[in-house]
Amino acid sequence: MLNLHFSLLAAPFALALLFCTSPNSSPAPITTEMAADTTTLLQTRFPAPDGFTRVPAVAGSYGHWLRNLPLKPPGTPVKLFDGALKSNQKAHAAVVDMDTGKRDLQQCADASMRLWAEYCYHQKAYNKIHFNLTNGFRVDFSKWIEGYRVQVKGNKTTWVKSQKKSDSYATLRAYLDFVFAYAGSLSLSKELPEVPLNNLQPGDIVIQGGSPGHVVVVLDLVKHPKTGEKRFLLGQSYMPAQDFHVLVNKNNPTLSPWYKLEEMTELRTPEWTFSPVVVRRFAN
Repeated sequence: MLNLHFSLLAAPFALALLFCTSPNSSPAPITTEMAADTTTLLQTRFPAPDGFTRVPAVAGSYGHWLRNLPLKPPGTPVKLFDGALKSNQKAHAAVVDMDTGKRDLQQCADASMRLWAEYCYHQKAYNKIHFNLTNGFRVDFSKWIEGYRVQVKGNKTTWVKSQKKSDSYATLRAYLDFVFAYAGSLSLSKELPEVPLNNLQPGDIVIQGGSPGHVVVVLDLVKHPKTGEKRFLLGQSYMPAQDFHVLVNKNNPTLSPWYKLEEMTELRTPEWTFSPVVVRRFAN
């Protein structure tokens, strides 16, 4: 999607040691542990369609983590980063209980990166949290933990040691804010490996890189034990930055919010059409 992220390829500016401090607010990590009220969990709110069963997901895997994302109460509207209501309230089936931040940063690709980073952070797999900026510069969270920050001068990016060592959640959020500002659908489309559509897994992203471009996240996947047919759930953020939400399927209201995988040459979501359908995957 077209966004307001800074470009390291064209902008004639010089910024140094960005996002060295914590975010404005003090949000808590996403909690996916079993809640007392299980109706708040994605897999409980959205049971598999008749005849289908969820594909196996090993405990501790990314797919299992996504399947247990907490949801806000039914009927919750999608809000923008500034608290205003999104103009289109007919695109979502549920709102994920995940903060958006106080700035217009966590848009479509950013939300997919946020989910992957939150999962890896929860697993203490800090070495798996790394993203490329639009100029190809790789930003590793493990290096950020050591107190290094990325210095941006014109189109040049370099690491500079400027902070104390910290692996706190606030450190993660500051790191992500920096990445959100300098990465997006274009960088993800170049960074992540493509996978065949028939090998779709929870956690994969459907992506159109560029400006405009867009990203949606595959949140869950079910399969019919006899026919082998598959159905999947999708989630997105959008522009401006807004609550991450589970998408409805306007093409098939009876099946909604599930989407049909078979013979899919294009993917029509409420606010974007992917044609062709390109699927990419974060490294496990």
